[in-house]
Amino acid sequence: MIMQEVKADIIVKQESSTNPSAGIDPNKRGVEELIGFGVININKPKGPTSHQVSDYVQRILGIKKSGHSGTLDPAVTGVLPVALGRATRIVQTLLPAGKEYVCVMHLHKETSESDIKNTCKQFIGKIKQIPPIKSAVKRQERERSIYYLDILEIQEKDVLFVVGCEAGTYIRKLCHQIGEKLGGAHMAELVRTKAGCFSIDESFSLQELADAYHYWKEEKNEAFIRKIIMPIEYAIRHLQKVYVLDSSIESLCHGRNLGIPGIAKMHKGINQGDIVGIMSLKEELVAIGPAQMTSAGILEKSNGIAVITEKVFMKEGTYS
Repeated sequence: MIMQEVKADIIVKQESSTNPSAGIDPNKRGVEELIGFGVININKPKGPTSHQVSDYVQRILGIKKSGHSGTLDPAVTGVLPVALGRATRIVQTLLPAGKEYVCVMHLHKETSESDIKNTCKQFIGKIKQIPPIKSAVKRQERERSIYYLDILEIQEKDVLFVVGCEAGTYIRKLCHQIGEKLGGAHMAELVRTKAGCFSIDESFSLQELADAYHYWKEEKNEAFIRKIIMPIEYAIRHLQKVYVLDSSIESLCHGRNLGIPGIAKMHKGINQGDIVGIMSLKEELVAIGPAQMTSAGILEKSNGIAVITEKVFMKEGTYS
């Protein structure tokens, strides 16, 4: 399904507190740190490639590194999460996230409204697709899930619909597949409205980013840029989380796996194999990795590896 912010119950493993002199609440980071360790929900314009948009972000902010999640074709607009500086590796956690699109499909012949709606309903659930010739992945048949496909409007041969789908679904191909049952169809226009927890309602244009950077740099007004550049933690709202003791953080920053004794609390719904966020008690992202046991297992046991530390994001020395 399309990933939503996790609002699971918290299970307390052991009572704990955090040193106010170490680390910082992510929402209190300075703008400079956000620029080097944040994420932006860009509303990609029509024309440039996703890579070019990421490059534009670098130029606007004067940084050397950024990365985007989920490539959009040049003609496609909408949600393009861009991670900045040290945050770039977080985009890997967004790639498997479900997507939502609003699409205009143009039919090649006049078709009744009932036929259009009944045909589209047939594509909800599991479908099979072969990636397009221009695709970067191997061209072999793949199964993908369509979570919902709702017709919003029909005007003559143009059909406006919203579709929620599994990552890796090709909407251009989907339009062609629907068209095979209706006498032909092609994708005329496409907007990505959601990518995981990122929504088009919370996105910003490149011009808005440039203006916000100018207001901060030239007029010392940081209000606008703080609305646009979010802490890296914003990008993992869809992940289950475990919260660790201050005393465990430095070893995690050196790549050590998370043992049960270092856990203070956790989300209730963790399953073995889930990618989870390892968090400080101040809600800072320390690392991410696959859980080695369920929440219940962590609660019951006193020893053992709870999470494999796969990617570390916090700087060494933050809690030493």
